[in-house]
Amino acid sequence: MSNHVFVDESKRRDYLLVASAVVAGDLDPMRRMLRGLVLPGQRRLHMKDESESRKRSIATLIAGSGIQATIYNAGRSHGTEWERRSACLRALVADCAQRGDTMLILEQDDTLIAADRKLLYRAARDERCPDLRYEHRRASVEQLLALPDAIAWCWAKGGDWRRRVEPVVTEVRAV
Repeated sequence: MSNHVFVDESKRRDYLLVASAVVAGDLDPMRRMLRGLVLPGQRRLHMKDESESRKRSIATLIAGSGIQATIYNAGRSHGTEWERRSACLRALVADCAQRGDTMLILEQDDTLIAADRKLLYRAARDERCPDLRYEHRRASVEQLLALPDAIAWCWAKGGDWRRRVEPVVTEVRAV
């Protein structure tokens, strides 16, 4: 069964792009699980907006969810933020092509959509994976974008937070 890959970034210290892979057959149960964590009045889970106890609960739940995440770390080795993002996205598309992933869902940033689409089109063509689809969605619409958000937040925070999400992080790649 193919994976759908949900993507978010953190710019806290290094530039991190987190890709959380969810098996297609697990999409609906995983969405229900995350939707169950959204409090009344909230539109979405977003780690920076949660209390410390909620952050711990969310991280623990994700760590036991069975998803797999890859962290692409562009550090500060590329000149601009766009160059860091581009390097991460190219590496992500190469990995998706190798695994046979069918769908990328990136958290929507209206200022990046056109450039992302151009880059993703070229990367998919270069990797010979023309069937890879990609979309930008708002986190308030796509609950599964909470996965890479939480993992990125915990990883960037370091220490105990990083330890909490390590069970789902299968690889950290410097790009």
